[in-house]
Amino acid sequence: MPSGDFKETVKQQADIVRIVGDYVKLKKAGAQNYSGLCPFHNEKTPSFSVHATRQFFHCFGCNVSGDVLRRLRLRSED
Repeated sequence: MPSGDFKETVKQQADIVRIVGDYVKLKKAGAQNYSGLCPFHNEKTPSFSVHATRQFFHCFGCNVSGDVLRRLRLRSED
């Protein structure tokens, strides 16, 4: 199995809401969105958004975004 296929399989099977939720307290904010305080910068008002169906996150405060694999890479750099 080529590594690209493996990455796609992991991304499809991973639950980004659960994985991000291990590090960020998320609240439901719509049908498929969750929001919370960004783990990448200090803030008082939530600007960090996770989209369950599309499997990505984005912070509107610091513009960090990505998929579940990027989140895990960023977490390992902490």
